Amino acid sequence: MAQFKLVISDSKGKSLSQELRDRSAQPLLGSKIGDVLDSSVIGMNQGKIKITGGSDKSGTPMRQDIHGGVKKYVLLSKGVGMRNVSEGTRIRKLIRGNMITEEIFQLNCRLLDANLQEKIPESKNEADASTSKDKEADKKETK
Repeated sequence: MAQFKLVISDSKGKSLSQELRDRSAQPLLGSKIGDVLDSSVIGMNQGKIKITGGSDKSGTPMRQDIHGGVKKYVLLSKGVGMRNVSEGTRIRKLIRGNMITEEIFQLNCRLLDANLQEKIPESKNEADASTSKDKEADKKETK
């Protein structure tokens, strides 16, 4: 039974987090980093999504140049999985391959040809204001 936390971002910097379980997650199994899918697969009616990365349950990052869905120790000098290191340093790190399997926990995606304005409030203050107004209305109704 596959279960993913899907983080979808658009070009303006807005993001949406969505959880997929069982049947809704099945179409993503077997796809790879860089694949472009129709967003109707995950229940959205807008455009297409591109898979840009992810990590497994233990936090091991996925890397596009490692083939398959396995974990491997790889000698890295830059890129995904590396932090700030001096030039010329190489470190052997545990990295997961580019294929989506059931062990993957989080998937990062980019929304193509559309934006997430309908799904996300424009600012945090607007969302907080709407919830505080609802709370005030509830208090008045109970009195």
